[in-house]
Amino acid sequence: MSIPPKKKECKKGTGKAKGFKGCNEFKYIHRYGLCSSCFGEWLYSSGDGKKLLYGAVNKAQKPRKELQAAIKETKERKSLGALKQQTQKLVNKYVRMRDKGLNCISQNTPYQLDFDAGHCFPVSSHEGLRFDLDNINGQSIGANRFKEGDHINYMLNLPKKIGKERFEALVQRAKDYKMFGHKFSREELMEIQENIKNLISELN
Repeated sequence: MSIPPKKKECKKGTGKAKGFKGCNEFKYIHRYGLCSSCFGEWLYSSGDGKKLLYGAVNKAQKPRKELQAAIKETKERKSLGALKQQTQKLVNKYVRMRDKGLNCISQNTPYQLDFDAGHCFPVSSHEGLRFDLDNINGQSIGANRFKEGDHINYMLNLPKKIGKERFEALVQRAKDYKMFGHKFSREELMEIQENIKNLISELN
């Protein structure tokens, strides 16, 4: 059987509350030689008390703040990924409209309504060229999906379409992006979308 604590005189604070005057009543001592009422008064009225209180509050809130920050970061990543997908669909739509009636860029097969918007330099290793209009051209499903983009023939035929100068510039951009990488920002994606929408309007 546990023995209940004895009441003591709440007279003067001890430890961090040293010097703080208690209520001089016999009560159960809470902390630092003070009863719960006096301890609470010390917490809110003294510099050391406020420091201890705010420290405890921040410590209690830290896991929650870290969780909220992680949730926010996850949401932002997801929303950025969704925006990137939206931008890709818009760019692909424009490329299909621009290249309507043209033969497959790699196999030179006659135009089909189901042609893909195929990348010359793959997005997996050249993220910076994901929305580059010289890097994306009308391509048959067979070449794009079942021949891994038919890269060799793509490279041979692309200069005939966009010209040697633009092709060489594209090759240089590909080298730079592969070496240094690229991450699209929200602002950059929004700007690309706006430009593409203007290009689509010109074709309509």
